[in-house]
Amino acid sequence: MNVFLSYILLGLSLAAPIGPINAAQIDRGIRNGFMHSWLIGVGAVVADGIYMLIVYIGVVQFLETAFMQTFLWFFGCFVLMYTGIETFMKAGKINLEHTRGKDPLIKSFFSGFLMSISNPLTILFWLGIYGSVLAKTAATYDSSQLVLYSSAIFIGLLVWDIAMAGVASSSRKYLNSHWLVGISLLSGLSLIGFGIYFGMQAFQNLFG
Repeated sequence: MNVFLSYILLGLSLAAPIGPINAAQIDRGIRNGFMHSWLIGVGAVVADGIYMLIVYIGVVQFLETAFMQTFLWFFGCFVLMYTGIETFMKAGKINLEHTRGKDPLIKSFFSGFLMSISNPLTILFWLGIYGSVLAKTAATYDSSQLVLYSSAIFIGLLVWDIAMAGVASSSRKYLNSHWLVGISLLSGLSLIGFGIYFGMQAFQNLFG
């Protein structure tokens, strides 16, 4: 049980660093409420699961090719810039009236999924973190326990997403409209910043 809880804690730790997903969750929670913010996280977790599976079955060599890395950097740049600019443009339209539910829920899910699946850092992250966890766990436990502990990491990721969605959506009640607009603008700028970084990495891969 202690080992299972330690893997849940690992999942929480992996999800906690502020990045594009958390920035998007904060903005979507303020703008549209809990479900939209949570589904951004769920989309990202599904993408994480795909990469965990890729690491598990050992297809990672294909993703390490120069072509695939450059393609993913460019694609990630596009997704983050688009999401950031959209967030920035909509920031001035936030008010304290109920504007929730205007965007379809599926859009929030796919925003989170695309942001995570197109992020080469996610590949390297899961290759480094989950790859080492996999090697350690496989050496100590059988395959059924491997699945159990992998699911514990997932539980940690989902718990963080629920917490983030709850904080983002409830903060709307305690902040005035100027604060809400400011936070949304910062979220948009953060996403654009990540997008620019991804674009620079793509050009460096292509011409470096």
